[in-house]
Amino acid sequence: MALTFVHTADWHLGMRFRSFREEHELELMRARLEVIDRIFGVADSSLADAVLCAGDLFDGPRPDAQWSEGLAAVLKKRASPKRPVFLLPGNHDPLLTDSVWDPASAFRKQLPEHVHVVDRDDFTFTLKEGAVLCAAPCRSSAGQKDLALALPARADGDERIRVGLVHGSTFDLKDFQTNFPISPEAAVQRGFDYLAIGDTHGFRVFPPLEKPTVYPGAPEPTSFSDEEPGHVAVVFISQRRKVTVTKERVAKWRWESVRVESLAELRELAARTDLSQRVLELCVVACLPATEYEEAERLLRELAGSEAVRPKAGILKLDRTGLTLDTRDIDALFADLPEAVRATVRRLRELEEGEEGETARRAIYHLYSLVRKVA
Repeated sequence: MALTFVHTADWHLGMRFRSFREEHELELMRARLEVIDRIFGVADSSLADAVLCAGDLFDGPRPDAQWSEGLAAVLKKRASPKRPVFLLPGNHDPLLTDSVWDPASAFRKQLPEHVHVVDRDDFTFTLKEGAVLCAAPCRSSAGQKDLALALPARADGDERIRVGLVHGSTFDLKDFQTNFPISPEAAVQRGFDYLAIGDTHGFRVFPPLEKPTVYPGAPEPTSFSDEEPGHVAVVFISQRRKVTVTKERVAKWRWESVRVESLAELRELAARTDLSQRVLELCVVACLPATEYEEAERLLRELAGSEAVRPKAGILKLDRTGLTLDTRDIDALFADLPEAVRATVRRLRELEEGEEGETARRAIYHLYSLVRKVA
């Protein structure tokens, strides 16, 4: 019989985002739990026979209860007796005593019986008639054992669909530190039609395509350097064991790094209509005259939002240290003002050359803004 399943990995529930403001960090943390409901939505729409979760489902082996209880609640709601779910310990959340995966843990006790934790090195499960799953967990945060090659090989005469499930490091990224290495030949050598793995946070399919090794990537991005995150793999294996892999997007957020070096580029960015679900890392490097600087400040406020106004960017991480005021022609803007004001400007211009240069430029701008407001 044919087999359809959803392959996901690297949820990293409980992962912190300390470089963001507190409210944004919480938003990103919650998104990691919310996406799981959409993953099961994909399983529903694709009529999947199983859901395979290939490790690093938690960011650590002993997560705060809110994350383990939150996942248990989702699984009780969305998992179906007709569609078993398999949870694999990875190197971030290895199978340890007193870990979340311990049979005595509160998390394990809450799981429905059709949700299976891979807690044996020789784990096998009949997915349906003519299809079998073989899996092995990570038992530590680091190791050199190839868990894929440790899985049982196809026996002579075994014509079943065979799926392998392990967690391990990529084997072709330059300068990547090897951890639980997976041989690119493991799927062929052990006789698997599909090798489901987790670790890399981007969607990747490795040859041979007729017996692929696949990383689905993190369903929600974890950093700006992730390549092709935000997906799950929907896998169909025919009776003749032909494999079809479809990439399905499930993420709420897209992470994007942008550098602008002119007011025109900032205007173009602020005019975009696709920013509401962007985690935007924005670096502004520009030296602008007062009128343009004022417009740049307004555009940045619109992107960031306020308590009263929704932001244009979903989440903004702003580096504006390179945005400076060009004061070369500033005197002309104060030419018609009282001498006391012009003297203050001249004194601030002198201070620009010292250690307080940026403070002096900000003071000039605030004075300019105040004059504009009064006018």
